[in-house]
Amino acid sequence: MDAFFVSAELVRRPELVGKPVVVGGTGNRGVVAAASYEARSFGIHSAMPAFRAKKLCPEAIFLPGDHTYYAATSYKVMQIFNRYTPLVEPISLDEAFLDVGGSQRLYGTPVEIAKAIREDIRSEQGLNCSVGIAPNKFMAKLATEEAKPSPSESGPIPGIGVMVIHPDGVIDFLDKLPVKALWGVGPATVKRLAQLGITAVSELRTFPLNALKDALGKVQGTHLHRLSFGIDERSVEPTHVAKSISNEETFANDLFDLARVHSELFRLSDSVGKRLRSSENLARTLSLKVRLSDFSTLVRSVTLPNPTDSGKVIARETIALLETIDLAIGVRLLGVGASNFSQTKDGLQLSFDELESNDREWRETEDAIDIIRSKYGPDSIGLVSTLTEKGLNSKKRGIQQWGPESSK
Repeated sequence: MDAFFVSAELVRRPELVGKPVVVGGTGNRGVVAAASYEARSFGIHSAMPAFRAKKLCPEAIFLPGDHTYYAATSYKVMQIFNRYTPLVEPISLDEAFLDVGGSQRLYGTPVEIAKAIREDIRSEQGLNCSVGIAPNKFMAKLATEEAKPSPSESGPIPGIGVMVIHPDGVIDFLDKLPVKALWGVGPATVKRLAQLGITAVSELRTFPLNALKDALGKVQGTHLHRLSFGIDERSVEPTHVAKSISNEETFANDLFDLARVHSELFRLSDSVGKRLRSSENLARTLSLKVRLSDFSTLVRSVTLPNPTDSGKVIARETIALLETIDLAIGVRLLGVGASNFSQTKDGLQLSFDELESNDREWRETEDAIDIIRSKYGPDSIGLVSTLTEKGLNSKKRGIQQWGPESSK
């Protein structure tokens, strides 16, 4: 999708079309989630700190992210994809791989399918998307980037919409690209490759493989060498099994009060527990992430004797982990995570610890709370520790995903 979050906002705010619009955290600690192509002409891009974006374009219109709305819109777009093939692999809210090899008899060539999908999305959702067509996922991703619009000082430059890379054109296409275009090549790898005299994909392809392995390690060296030839044997996987669930939050002001820190951990743990239960997963490993005011980031984890999906248990364990960290300089961010999953259908094991702490009874209470929330909304019932003057402050998925709204 082209500038998905911004484009989705423009559907319900058409008066902002053609203006520099930024979606994300609007506070000083927020980050840019998406920028319109008009805003990108000022150098604004995703993951940029919001305060930096405001300096680059003071007249930019900043909108807080609305994850619920974007997820609902994404669902409708994915449903359009599924009309043309059951082999759809979403990799984010705004991007997916489609295998249309078995759809051509019904819907035509890949180019015809791409044009039909683009027209369906435009007419039904009012959104634009770009499509890359290639022999494999890696090349299709690169082709999609080539098909997208681009910013310029005079305004957005429309993209071609659909870009095709034929098998016999893979090498010629790759030879135009810098190594940073390859998957897995971040700033550190770019720097290391530059030390070897490699800045272009063509130079990477002709570099001795053994020397590349020595410099980058066997796994990464082999991976990048294969990508330089356009080799990617991964298939499109319609189903994706989550390996972890987590929630984190950056605070507008550093937290010094331990009771407030505990309250935030209860809130995050409650949300992680709810997501575990809705996905029918039990987690054996719990983790705590703390970023202090000096930006130092500490991670602690614990593996439980019995897996859990209870927010109460998660909170208790993460608070115990918190005791190993000195919080004197203030807490900038907290995060709670769960991993090492097993399925709820395998059954919750009852331990003596649970008997003594009433965890089993509370777990049954959490089931009832889930039912109430599903019927009356996430703020209909919750922990006393999350109660504020404005009501319950439950952690909702996607809320504050791009930083706090404002700093007071």
